[in-house]
This record gives sequence, C-alpha cells and structure tokens, in this order.
Amino acid sequence: MTRELDEIDRKILQLLQNDARLSTKQLALQLHRSLTPIHVRVRRLQEEGYIKRYTVILDPKKIGLQLIAYTQVQLKEHSQNALLAFQHEVVKLSEVMECHHMTGAFDFLLRIAIRDMNEYNYLLMNKLSKLPDVGTMQSFFVMSEAKHETAYVLDGKN
Repeated sequence: MTRELDEIDRKILQLLQNDARLSTKQLALQLHRSLTPIHVRVRRLQEEGYIKRYTVILDPKKIGLQLIAYTQVQLKEHSQNALLAFQHEVVKLSEVMECHHMTGAFDFLLRIAIRDMNEYNYLLMNKLSKLPDVGTMQSFFVMSEAKHETAYVLDGKN
C-alpha cells in the first residue's frame, strides 16, 4: 500500500519536477526547513519509488527528430504470451519513446520520435511490422504541439 504524502513531500516533489537540479540545500531553503530532514525525505521518496529518476528534457527538433508519430498497434493474437512478447520486443526499439497497453480497438499505443517520413517508413517496414503477432497498425503524425507537460499537479489527495 502506498503511504499518503504530506504537504512537505508534495512540495518537494513539485519543486523537483520543475527543476531536478535543485540541491538538498536549495530545497531546504525554499521550504524553510533544515537540511537533514529534507535530505531524509528526498531519500525516502526515492526509495519508495515516488521519484523514479532524474532527467533532462531535450527539444526533439533541435536534435534532428522532426517527426513525432502516435502509432496504434493491434495484435493478431491476444494471449498473455503474445501481448508480453510484443511488449518485450517493441520497448527495445530506440525510436519508441513510450509504449502503452491500451483498452479499445487497438492493443498498444506507441509514441515514436524519428527524423522524417523516410525514417518512419523504414521503421514500419523493417522493424515494427516484423514484431511478434503484429496485425493492424494506424499512425497519426503531430503537426504542432500546443502543450507538453512533464510535471504532475500534486494536490492534497495523493
């Protein structure tokens, strides 16, 4: 069972989501608390899995990834083995940024970052279509992005 977060835990998480580079000292200063208790809380939040990792978010266009595709995949077979086999293989593809097992008409939703349509065609023909039990695929391409958030809002209900 997940432990309930208190106000200080939520504030720590909110601050770190906005800037993962904040030191324990900076966190303590912003929260008007002493260094040691904040250090203990951050360590506990890491150990309990609230903080999965620290990362940097890049602008995909600046590193040459001009095309973002959302691809729905429906498998031919829906056994546990088929679903797990597909999932096990698709997450190995570096172009696949996210993989979600979904309800509805399709089994998986993939977010794919690639350079251009030629690269997407290569991925589709030579990698995705060769994965276990792939049946139907349908792709949608991002034309523009109005919002992209990575930080979750932490109200008092967590």
